Amino acid sequence: MGAGADSVTAEARVFSVSEVQREVRELVEEFSSPSIWVEGEISNWRPYASGHRYFLLKDHHAQIDVVMWRSSAQRLRFDAEDGMVVRARGHLTLYEPRGKYQMIAQRLVAVGEGPLQRRFELLRAQLQEEGLFDPVHKKPLPAYPRRVALVTSPTGAAVRDLIHVVTRRWPALRLVVVPARVQGDGAADEVAAALHVADGLGVDVIITGRGGGSLEDLWAFNEEPVARAIFAAHTPVVSAVGHEVDTTIADLVADVRAATPSAAAELVAPNGAEVASRLRGLTGRLGRAAHAIVTEGRRRIDTLRRSRAFRRPQEAVAERDQVIDGLAERLAQSLTETLASRRRTLEKAAARLEALSPLKVLARGYCVTLKDDAVLRSRNDVADGDRLRTVLGDGEIDSIAVVE
Repeated sequence: MGAGADSVTAEARVFSVSEVQREVRELVEEFSSPSIWVEGEISNWRPYASGHRYFLLKDHHAQIDVVMWRSSAQRLRFDAEDGMVVRARGHLTLYEPRGKYQMIAQRLVAVGEGPLQRRFELLRAQLQEEGLFDPVHKKPLPAYPRRVALVTSPTGAAVRDLIHVVTRRWPALRLVVVPARVQGDGAADEVAAALHVADGLGVDVIITGRGGGSLEDLWAFNEEPVARAIFAAHTPVVSAVGHEVDTTIADLVADVRAATPSAAAELVAPNGAEVASRLRGLTGRLGRAAHAIVTEGRRRIDTLRRSRAFRRPQEAVAERDQVIDGLAERLAQSLTETLASRRRTLEKAAARLEALSPLKVLARGYCVTLKDDAVLRSRNDVADGDRLRTVLGDGEIDSIAVVE
């Protein structure tokens, strides 16, 4: 059988995948040997617990994966973040297991902010000046919500995480998904409209957000329509956008910011196990308190039952009668003594008054002559023919004055 056009001839060399990757890697590394500078905007900056940093460098037309090992990352003199324009020095290589072309960066130099980062800072400054971030506008979350609206993509990982956490923590909580695209052109307007719809459903809390991603992926939550919709909502809004290192305009305007969608669910949904434990504790305390009240009541009843008033009640009445008799006797004695004292005082006063009475003087032979009931003190006070009255010790004499 003759060899076809695609048949391998004996002279042709067959490469394995690994050999191809090694050849490509050598070519790539030779191009960037010993090192090259690449300028671009940081996107999807991801610090790992190992100390390594993974991110993208991009411009308007292309992007490249970059890795900075811990030894190089420790020498960074600034906090790198999405949107920054930097120059990276390093060499190019190929990650053979995945056939992934990437740059190993040994040094980063900050150049400035990228266009998205500048838009973010401008909008943040504007909204902050208008007071949209002011804590005075923040609404508290209810302790035990009954209905929660989720404004997110119905097919994203965020909604699955939220439902899973809520179902595990508080199964009685009812979830209402208000779908909206959370990435791409027009996503911000969809999220804003969905927030308005959710605010009119009568729910107790609104959660809006999505999983993590690059600055571009999260950009819908940095748009003004979303910020205005969150601020205008009468329902408390929890923003759960991206991972802990990501902060969006929505996070700043929202009443509460959660680091992740799962964290938002934990903030909103009560922990059923903890609530049950508290209820058991309260039930125990209530039982102990009731037992203590009953025990104390019984003790007081026993004390009263053993008291003299219950054992010999007539004696208590007799004692009270005795006290009353004593008081009555003391009252009568006090009244008698008071009357006698007042009588003696009155008699002394009457004696003094009697001694000073003008009748006593008249009884000794003196008399008093009056004219018109006024005592005559001078003969000049009497005219011829005046009617006079003379008072003696044993009577009165009327007379007519004759003046010589």
